[in-house]
Amino acid sequence: MITIVFKVLLDLLFYYRWIVILAALFSMLASFGVLDTRNRMVWTVGDVLYRLTEPALRPIRSVLPMFGNLDFSPLVLILIISALQEFLPRIYAAIVYGNMQGLLL
Repeated sequence: MITIVFKVLLDLLFYYRWIVILAALFSMLASFGVLDTRNRMVWTVGDVLYRLTEPALRPIRSVLPMFGNLDFSPLVLILIISALQEFLPRIYAAIVYGNMQGLLL
């Protein structure tokens, strides 16, 4: 049971990382005028990506200083997701196998 939980968490983190990357690319393409956000389909995709990523990006944006028009919050979120993806297998090993040394490294 616990194996399934950790596998699902790792898969969700993997897919969420790609959603963050797609949202950042969408935002960049929309700001440069490559994507026409007046198109209903483009707007819908942008809205879905915004609603999926904004709850995680908002707290990061409130902590990061402003760098003009550059938004580094997706990069910080991707780094946090990567750290979680590295740390979750260690937590799993500590719970299932009793390997506490993996948590210390």
